[in-house]
Amino acid sequence: MNDKKNENEQLTLPFVPEAVIVGNGDFPSHPFPLAVLDQAPCVVCCDGAANALADSGRVPDWIVGDGDSLSEENRIRFHDRIHRILDQETNDQTKAVMFLLSQGIKRIVLVGATGKREDHTLGNISLLMEYLQMRTEVVMLTDYGFFIPATGDKVFAGFPRQQVSVFNFGAAQLRSEGLKYPIYDFHSLWQGTLNEVEHSSFRISAKGNYLVYCTYEPKA
Repeated sequence: MNDKKNENEQLTLPFVPEAVIVGNGDFPSHPFPLAVLDQAPCVVCCDGAANALADSGRVPDWIVGDGDSLSEENRIRFHDRIHRILDQETNDQTKAVMFLLSQGIKRIVLVGATGKREDHTLGNISLLMEYLQMRTEVVMLTDYGFFIPATGDKVFAGFPRQQVSVFNFGAAQLRSEGLKYPIYDFHSLWQGTLNEVEHSSFRISAKGNYLVYCTYEPKA
């Protein structure tokens, strides 16, 4: 137990978040995303995610969406915090991101974006690459690890035996330092999975965009 506690204490975000968006997937249960949520200066819920947030004893600063999955009780309780966007060309996660950008907020953490329907999970993860193009700094936290969209040369904090996957989104000259297995210009999503951090950080260099996934816990 002490080893696991020490490993969790090594987890850090690549930036200090200005806001957390809570999606309508599985509400987080891991201590790390919950701690980030509780320390957030601003919490925005994607529509019905406000139901789970309220059930956890927390209160949203804003609720963004069309309101179709918000309970009647919470629709009344939080009526002054609902920002309705009826556009059907984007999902509620993107609506929340765009709302925060309109408020000048660009450093965003996403929680509750995975779980439940797999098609929603895949769609929400893929949207991280679009947010990168919108010049946001964004990280998606799950109950098992976190996704970071990146471009060019980046250094990532880590710890020995932390599991890492790298997904290529059109980048060339993909190279790494500090990972157990060398990376290259992957053509399929599975090719960059199941790598491992060797020290306290690792570096990826590339010309273009890629998505990094890191686990909270080390390989057993």
